[in-house]
This record gives sequence, structure tokens and C-alpha cells, in this order.
Amino acid sequence: MAPCSPIQVGWGLTRLRGVPLAAALCLCVAAVLTLAPASDATSASLVGINYGRVGSNLPPPQSVPPLLASLGIGRVRVYDADPAVLRAFARTGVELVVGVPDECLPAAADPVGATQWLKANIVPFLPDTKIAALAVGNEVLTGNNSLALSRFLLPAMWSLHGAVAALGLDKQIAVTTAHNLRVLATSFPPSAGAFRKDLLPFLCPILDYHARTGAPFLVNAYPYFAYSDDPNHVSLDYALLEPGNPGVADPNSGLRYPNLLVAQVDAVYHAIAAAAAAARAVEVRVSETGWPSAGAPNETAATPRNAARYNSNAMRVVAEGKGTPLKPGTPLRAYVFALFNEDAKPGPASERNYGLFRPDGTPVYELSFKLPRDNSTFGNNGGGGAGGVSVGNGNGNPGFVPGGGGGGGYYNISAAPSNIPVSSASTIPLQTSVLG
Repeated sequence: MAPCSPIQVGWGLTRLRGVPLAAALCLCVAAVLTLAPASDATSASLVGINYGRVGSNLPPPQSVPPLLASLGIGRVRVYDADPAVLRAFARTGVELVVGVPDECLPAAADPVGATQWLKANIVPFLPDTKIAALAVGNEVLTGNNSLALSRFLLPAMWSLHGAVAALGLDKQIAVTTAHNLRVLATSFPPSAGAFRKDLLPFLCPILDYHARTGAPFLVNAYPYFAYSDDPNHVSLDYALLEPGNPGVADPNSGLRYPNLLVAQVDAVYHAIAAAAAAARAVEVRVSETGWPSAGAPNETAATPRNAARYNSNAMRVVAEGKGTPLKPGTPLRAYVFALFNEDAKPGPASERNYGLFRPDGTPVYELSFKLPRDNSTFGNNGGGGAGGVSVGNGNGNPGFVPGGGGGGGYYNISAAPSNIPVSSASTIPLQTSVLG
């Protein structure tokens, strides 16, 4: 991966011009913008998985596609553009969301830097590796380096989009970013969902970007944290997405929420609508969700049984394609976190125990839900393509098919906002978008 400038934590936060800090509604989006309808690019795959690599003992990337085949998963999110990883997915049909690391944002905010990053890290692997989206940073607005990096996030998104469009790849590759659920000030009930006021100066122009381009709004949503923080008021079955749970009614909308994950997603939808009316049509997708199988003594909910229940239920909820109570016509899409336990992750013990697999490739626990045949992008002879198998089955030849799963990608991105430099805007044509 091409080197990026190191993060300088001492940089100050620059407020976006013309946006009042205490504004409850974003006036930066004035006109109603139209999104093109979504279309599948990779079979009917709705379930994906996060492939993190913050570990000292992880297997080589080429061993990963067979594990994905055993799960029947054909969409993967990675957190950087490591050449070995991108090569490992070549000619598999697996659709990748590739992360642009946080430390690359200052360089990528400049159109020249964005073009250089794209040509060095993405273009050499096309078309053999199916790259559907770039996720610019991860949880930038709420992360440890938010003061240093927040002002670079949107310019980097626009500059990378411009570079993608200039190379004629905008019909294949979207440019978006993933947010922590902490961007919300209020999430319960879902109809009261609202963004933090201190983040509106950043989120308003970002929502404008999504409204103009049709790119999905990605959020990392973890019912585990909501339950762990307040087990006396959050039902464990509700947090684990158990199908027999009676659910919780929203007193304002009258909608009943069968589980906490869809309630969190709808809280984001409501927050978007409250902040920017023109972004109401933007689709919310879950870029991370999961449950740890182990933790410190005080992390009592982090057990193999709970992790197996949550991740099995999450796959089931997503595979059903029913959407959320607020958006029943928009199938929910989500990426389970994560493929492996990662022993080098900082933080509490649970952070190192989100994997479905141990680094040696053995399952941490058995999943009770089997993904349907059409979720996988592997060939018809593959373990996943043949109907999917539970974690731990260990059977099935991946049966890769070059270019399998059809063409296209996320949304091709379009249009330029009025508050970015002319040098960036000049590379961004007006056009419509589709997303698989």
C-alpha cells in the first residue's frame, strides 16, 4: 500500500463555513435530490463479513476465501488495500469494500493525492479483484483522532470520488465512510433519532454528499454495547435478535421493533430525515455488527452462546430481506464483525474475541443459521454456493468462478457540492447511481 502522511494530532478542528454549530436542522441541503434505484451487483448477497487483520497469528490471506465459501458469504469488508489481500480475492467473485486508512485522509483530501492513492492501491488489481466500494476512514467523527481528521473526511470522499470518476470506474466503485453509532445524540425511541449537534457541521455536508450521489450511509451498529451498558432496561433476547422476542413499540410512530438492531438502523434513518430532508432517500447499511464470545470477568454478556445466537440471528434477519419497520421495502444489508479473533486489538478483552474463527481456521462456535444458496458469490460447486454450511462444517471446495456474481458495484458517485475547492469539484460529473 502506498504510504500516507502520519496523523498530526495537534491539528486544530476547522469549522465548515456557513453552518451554525447549534443548528438543529441542516440547511446545507436545500433541494430535493433524486436517487437512482438500487440493483444487485453480486447475486442476491445481503450478508457480508469484516476481515480485520489486527493480529499477530492470523493465517495468510489466500486461506480466507475457502473459509468464506464455508459460510456462504460473498461480500467482504477489509480495512486497507493490502496487496496480498486484494490478490487473494482475485477471480473469486467476492465483492470487496476496501478501507482507506485514517492516516491517508489528509493526502486523499487533495485531488492529486486521491488519484495517486487510487492508482497505486486499487487500479492494479482491477478487474480481477471485484472492488465495489471505498470506505474512507472508519468512525472518523468519533474516533481518537477526530480533532485531527474530521475536517479531511468529506474532502477526501469527494476527491476519491473524483478520481474514481476520472478513471471511468464510477459505475463500479462507490466512495463512502463508516460511522460509529455514537454520532447519534438520541436513539430511543427510534422515531426520536437525532445526530449530535456538535457533529452537525460535519454531518450536514456529508449527508449532502450522500443525497447527491446515492452512496449508502454506513453505520457500525452493536446491540451488544447497548445491552452491556444497561442490562436492567434492555432485554437480552431483544439485543440478541431472538425471533420469539415480543419486541418494543415506538410510542411515537406506533411501529413495533422485533429486535434492537433494526431499531438502531431506524434511529439513524430518523436522524438523517431530521437533519437533512433531501437525504431522506439515502439508504442506511450496517458496516459492522457482532457479538464477542469472550471478555473480561466484568463483561458477562460476552459468551460463546450469546455470540452464536446473535450472529446466527443477524444473518437470518438480513437474509430474510424484509428491511426494517420504517423501511420495509428496503432490504437490510449488514457486515458481521468479524472473521477472526484479533489478538493485537487494544481495549477490553472482548475486543479480541469477535471472530467467527480462531486464527488456525477452527470455529469459535457453531452458527445455527445456514445462509441460503443465493447469498454466496462463489461458484455452484462451492461450499457456500451449494446452499451454505454452518461454521465448523469444514466441507466444500470453494469452486471459484472468474468474475462470478455479475457486473456493477455499489453506487457510482456524482455531483459536486458548493463548499469544496474548485479543483476538486471540476473532476466530479453529474450523473445517477446504482448500488448492488
